Amino acid sequence: MILKNAKIVDDSFHLCNADLALEGDKISSIGPGLSGKEEYDFSGCVIVPGFVDIHIHGCVGADTCDADADGLAKMCAKLVREGVTSFCPTTMTVSHEGIAQALESVRECMVHPPKGAAIAGVNMEGPYISIHRKGAQAGEHVKNPDFTEFKNLYDTYGGIIKLVDIAPECPGADEFIRGASRLCTVSIAHTTADYAAARHAFELGVSHVTHLYNAMPGLTHREPGVVGAVFDDGRVTAEIICDGLHIDPAVLRITFGILGKDRVVVISDSMRAAGQPDGVSDLGGQTVYVKNGAARLEDGTLAGSTTNLHQEVKNLVGFGIPFLQAVQAATLNPAREIHEEDKIGSIKVGKYADLVVLDSELNIKMVVARGKIAVDNR
Repeated sequence: MILKNAKIVDDSFHLCNADLALEGDKISSIGPGLSGKEEYDFSGCVIVPGFVDIHIHGCVGADTCDADADGLAKMCAKLVREGVTSFCPTTMTVSHEGIAQALESVRECMVHPPKGAAIAGVNMEGPYISIHRKGAQAGEHVKNPDFTEFKNLYDTYGGIIKLVDIAPECPGADEFIRGASRLCTVSIAHTTADYAAARHAFELGVSHVTHLYNAMPGLTHREPGVVGAVFDDGRVTAEIICDGLHIDPAVLRITFGILGKDRVVVISDSMRAAGQPDGVSDLGGQTVYVKNGAARLEDGTLAGSTTNLHQEVKNLVGFGIPFLQAVQAATLNPAREIHEEDKIGSIKVGKYADLVVLDSELNIKMVVARGKIAVDNR
């Protein structure tokens, strides 16, 4: 397959004029004047890497914690239509048994992949968080960090956990971070940690922060907190929900400006209500009310989102974030955080042929997933 006459976002995240040749599930050649039996002319379009969502609980009525392979297949099918070609189904703070069942379902789908977006592994959000900043997580299942318990889950389910969350101020956190950071990415989340506690966690091995600004103390001029610690440490990457509800557009511009092109990861944090009409839904066993796309608990707490990475990239460009920076934050940066950047996240010979063709208004014209056309809106 040859994709011709478009601009492409190259591996260095610059725009260039080149054709793409795909063979099997990989990119086989990049350059001018390529030809072949199956050619597609995308004059006036730009080709970007497939989006990578490393924090997503659910969509189209399905949720990771349903522990249902059919539900995960629905997520795969829906996400690829939105340009997401790889994702990490994300668990909530539910019972130990519930997490184990969810991991088993994800592992089954990784062994026998459904059509659509590829599952890259699991993001384990909770239960090792602060009860005081639990947000939409179920308080009855919150517990202190337990590395032995986590290691058992990691080993039992074949090392599919790519990212795990922790509140570093909780008892047992230091041992947990030292151990878990040798296995996967460890992230601060749902925390009351101050600046010093966050910096200490970074020294122990934390390299990521979950949905920056949300479920943590805010940044002030005398109490910089986790947000200030992230800004102050170039080793740490931060997730951002870019639906315009969780974070004000002005704060998004400031954050992208401070963290630069390499340290921001766009996530959806979407729940089962994504891709569904407004109404009553649930997240982690709690009732959620969705109105005008905003998902909230009865007390008004934001409960995940109903957005997707394609919409968020469009949002960011509309908010004034440079297009190439927005794209990198939704592709290569998340791939790096789950240590999959050698396979996905950028357009490079030898990587998976996961591609999204966008028109001049950033609408999706085609999605190629693992070398096969998954969406054709020409």
